[in-house]
Amino acid sequence: MDKKDIRRLILLALFVSMASVLHVVEGWLPLPLPVPGMKLGLANLMSLVALVLLGWRAAFYVVFGRVFIGSLFGGTFMGPSFAMSVNGAVASVLVMTLAYHRLRPLFSLVGISLLGAIAHNLAQLAVAALLVGSETMFWYLPYLLLFALPTGVGTGYTAAYFLLKLPRGTFTEKNV
Repeated sequence: MDKKDIRRLILLALFVSMASVLHVVEGWLPLPLPVPGMKLGLANLMSLVALVLLGWRAAFYVVFGRVFIGSLFGGTFMGPSFAMSVNGAVASVLVMTLAYHRLRPLFSLVGISLLGAIAHNLAQLAVAALLVGSETMFWYLPYLLLFALPTGVGTGYTAAYFLLKLPRGTFTEKNV
C-alpha cells in the first residue's frame, strides 16, 4: 500500500466510526413523535460526505460499516430492525449516488440528501411490509415523508457546511 491508499483507508475508517457513533447516539434520543420508527438520519451525514469526498464505493462502505456496528451495539444484528436499516441505508446511498452523478447541477447536496431520505423511508416501509406480510404498513408513508423533509434538508445543509469548512487542498487527487 502506498501513502495515498493508507490515507484513504484511514479517512474511510474515520467516516465509518463517526457514522457508527451518530447511529448509536440517534438510537438513544427520545423523539416524542406519534409515528414509531422516525429518526433524524444523522448517520447519513457521513455517507453523503464520503460520497462527495471519496466516491460511491466509500459511501457504501460507510453504510455497511455503520449499520453493522450500530446493530451490534443496539442488539438488533440480523433481526427485523437490522434488515430495515440496511435496506433503507443502501437505497438511500444508491439514490444519492445516482442523483449526485446525474442531477448535481440541478440538485444541491440538500436536494440529494432529501432524495436519499425519501428513498430510505420507502425501502424501510417495503421491508416492513414484507416482514409483516401486509401492505397496510404504507399508511405510515405520508407521515414518514413529512418527517423526511426537515431531516433530509438538515442533513444536506450540515454536509454542505462541513465540506465548505474543510481546509483548501485537504482532499485532492494527489493526497486522497
